[in-house]
Amino acid sequence: QVQFVESGGGLVQPGGSLRLSCAASGSIFRVYAMGWYRQAPGKQRELVASVTSGGNPNYADSVKGRFTISRDNAKNSVYLQMNSLKPNDTAVYYCNTVPRIFTWSQGTQVTVSS
Repeated sequence: QVQFVESGGGLVQPGGSLRLSCAASGSIFRVYAMGWYRQAPGKQRELVASVTSGGNPNYADSVKGRFTISRDNAKNSVYLQMNSLKPNDTAVYYCNTVPRIFTWSQGTQVTVSS
């Protein structure tokens, strides 16, 4: 049904910043709460940030104060501004609905390393 394409990942030094983007297909994007999930090697996928259809955000404790999630319903897009990045933020980042409804896309790799 709905498909997602994540972009913006890359290699960044600790303390650096990165902005992830997620472009969604479909005409009903605006009705869903959206989230950014991440999965590090050998670990479970976890929800790190979510935003309601009305734009209200929530964050996992591990990223609160450092990450900002936002959405632009006119562009069918959701964003994750990541500041003060730490090595433990290294993961593949995915976007999807919250709760997850649709198939996982490929995600975008974020690597935080010196």
